Amino acid sequence: MELQQLGTKNPSINMTQLDLRSSKVNWNLDRSTLTQQTLRLGQGKLSDTGALCVSTGKFTGRSPKDKFIVKDSYTEQVIDWGDINIPIETHVFDNLYLKMIDFLAEKEVWIRNCFAGADTNYRLNVTVVNTTPWANLFCSNLFISPTEEEIHNFQPGWLILQIPEFLSNPNVDGTRKENFTIINFSKKTILIGGSAYTGEIKKGIFSVLNFLLPHHHNILPMHCSANEGKTKDVALFFGLSGTGKTTLSADSNRSLIGDDEHGWAEGSIFNFEGGCYAKCIDLSVEKEPEIFAAVKENTLLENTSFFPNSTTVNYTDSSITENTRAAYPIEYITNAKKPSLGGNPKNIFFLTCDAFGILPPISKLTKEQAMYHFISGYTAKVAGTEIGVVEPQTTFSACFGRVFLPLHPIRYAELLGEKLEKHPEVNVWLVNTGWTGGPYGIGRRISLKYTRAMINAAINGDLDEVAYKAHTVFGVLKPQSCPNVPSAYLNPRNTWENTEAYDQRAFSLAQLFVNNFKQFEDRASEAIRSAAPKTSL
Repeated sequence: MELQQLGTKNPSINMTQLDLRSSKVNWNLDRSTLTQQTLRLGQGKLSDTGALCVSTGKFTGRSPKDKFIVKDSYTEQVIDWGDINIPIETHVFDNLYLKMIDFLAEKEVWIRNCFAGADTNYRLNVTVVNTTPWANLFCSNLFISPTEEEIHNFQPGWLILQIPEFLSNPNVDGTRKENFTIINFSKKTILIGGSAYTGEIKKGIFSVLNFLLPHHHNILPMHCSANEGKTKDVALFFGLSGTGKTTLSADSNRSLIGDDEHGWAEGSIFNFEGGCYAKCIDLSVEKEPEIFAAVKENTLLENTSFFPNSTTVNYTDSSITENTRAAYPIEYITNAKKPSLGGNPKNIFFLTCDAFGILPPISKLTKEQAMYHFISGYTAKVAGTEIGVVEPQTTFSACFGRVFLPLHPIRYAELLGEKLEKHPEVNVWLVNTGWTGGPYGIGRRISLKYTRAMINAAINGDLDEVAYKAHTVFGVLKPQSCPNVPSAYLNPRNTWENTEAYDQRAFSLAQLFVNNFKQFEDRASEAIRSAAPKTSL
């Protein structure tokens, strides 16, 4: 069968170099064409705003237990092997690669050349092979798009084969289940089979950068959002799900550098991506106007549903999944910065939703405390709705993204410490977006209005000259005044009716921190260990 090729590519690149024997290849098609192809194939529907709505099928989220890294002479001594970085042998990868290539023979594929990393000194060339046009649209929206000239001169770097229709045989192929994601650093290849969830593509490259940048360039990769003020001051926002990272980094007075993945090179904060992959459960124009406005033509909506007899998306419907997503180019955000990079940060915010009501709404951290809290990656989630279950549950995720870290978390914390040592002018803040006046069920949620006021005060320098007082248990420095925030709010102990109960709960939370940190003690320096909270007076 004669090969059919559509689109634009480097004329010197042929299918043999990619090991592909497909019958039809769509190269670097524009977003509108990919949307129309998806509709013609019956793989999606248009919403009334022009967004393309698709289903990812069986998988509506990542499958971390089925993500593997090839263990070979390159990775054996440097990867932090364990339950997160699960090793797999080279021959398993090789056999699956050949099977996937055979599977694609005589089939139609969509290929995209793109970049990961807005800083051209460190960006990766990435070629993605998809079996659906809408997955290729996702890659167009999320990665950085080359110019036409860059496409004509594009050189192969990393390869991603994403074939949801290909299922492995665990008994034969060495995987845990039929679905898998395998990263091979030696061969610069990622295999994704059995799952159509596009987040596997995005986070696969994130994991790659989380290995390559610190290991080869001494660059700190970060799971955070970033924005920039009119004076070119950059702010970083770290936080686990539910802490307000997306909400608080969205500021009409500041330019958005990126909402999820960044690197910190000397003099450069740069976005890894060219788009956003926003959660859209309960999305509304009132709560998140920028994201709401971005759901338009050529935005990809995953696993949403329509109101009956309409093409209007019902964002409150979680019947398919809570993890509904919108994938769109970063330029769909009106105040996005292009290119997506800025200078060294001036302020770093660690966001935590402390449902125990212990941590101050804002506090300043020393370098050692910053490293300790970075490694801890703390937040608390409200327990389920079972009768009698009202106690919050702690969540610790090292560096606010443990599942994406191929190296030991201490390596990333040390890099952060090196940056802070070199740039003592950088302020690091711990911001509690959770409860005050008592734990969940007794206290109240800290007002978003006050949280924004505190963050603005920190960014504007209004907290530079105020008095501070160390927290008795955690040692973090609490500002004693802040513009537009009642002073009583700034000292959480004073918001509790029973201060003895506050003290007891504070020591209990401190013990949870200490217990979690035990896994890192053997690699942590004495300076980091000294920043641990007190578990008793």
